[in-house]
Amino acid sequence: MAATDATVVLVHGAWADGSSWAKVLQRLHEAGHDAVAPPNNLRGLAADAAVVRAYVDTIDGAVVLVGHSYGGAVITNAAKGAANVEALVYVDAFIPDEGEPVGALLGDDSAVKPALENPTSVFKLVPIPGAPASVVDTYLLPQVVADSFASDLSADEARLIAATQRPASIATVSEASGAPAWGAVPAWAVIGTRDRIISPTSLRSMAERARARVTEVEASHVSMISRPDVVADVIEQALREVGAYQPA
Repeated sequence: MAATDATVVLVHGAWADGSSWAKVLQRLHEAGHDAVAPPNNLRGLAADAAVVRAYVDTIDGAVVLVGHSYGGAVITNAAKGAANVEALVYVDAFIPDEGEPVGALLGDDSAVKPALENPTSVFKLVPIPGAPASVVDTYLLPQVVADSFASDLSADEARLIAATQRPASIATVSEASGAPAWGAVPAWAVIGTRDRIISPTSLRSMAERARARVTEVEASHVSMISRPDVVADVIEQALREVGAYQPA
C-alpha cells in the first residue's frame, strides 16, 4: 500500500484512558502527524479488539497502531487482517501469541501477579451490574500505582492516575488471544527497564518472539508519560520504516 502519511492510532491500556497519551500526542501533532487516542473499553480482549478494529476500518489510508500495556494485546488482535495497518508499536505492552491470556505473560516478578491468587491484594473490586458475580471491575490500589505502575512519576502525578483510572474487567486478564497480527506486520517495542507491572524479562521475550525492533528506556510501566520523547521517536521510526512519514 503506497502511502505518504499515516494515522497513528494510540490504544491505552488498563487503568488508564486516552489522556495517558497526551504528551506523545502533543509531540506527534507538533511534528505534523495525524494521531488519535480513541477509548479502549476494557471489557474483554475480543470485544475490545473489535471496537478498535471498527475504528481502524473507518480510516482512509495507512495506520500505525500503538498499544500500551493491555492495549498491546488489543492491537495484536485488532490488526489481524487489517489491510491498512502497516506497523505495530508496543509500549510496555503485552504481545501475546494465539491462545495466550495476558495474565500468563506478566512475568514472575510482576506486582500484579499476586492478584491471580488474591485479587484484593492489588485491586479494589467493584461489581459490574448485570455481569456474573465472578466478573468484576478492577481498580489498582493507590499504593500499587505509586510503587509499581507509575514509580518514576511524582507522588502528585501517581495520586492523580490512581484517582482517575478507568477500571478494567477482570475478564481482560484471562481471555485468550486470537491469532496475532505481528506475524505479518512489522513491530517495534519500547521496554521500560523499571516496569513492575509486566517484568522487563517478559517484555523482552515477547518482543523477541514478535521480531520487534526494541528500544529500552529507564522508565516505569508508563514510559509514554515519563519518557514521551522516546516513545514518540520510536513511533516516528516506524513511520519512516514503512514509508508513511511526512515531516511537518
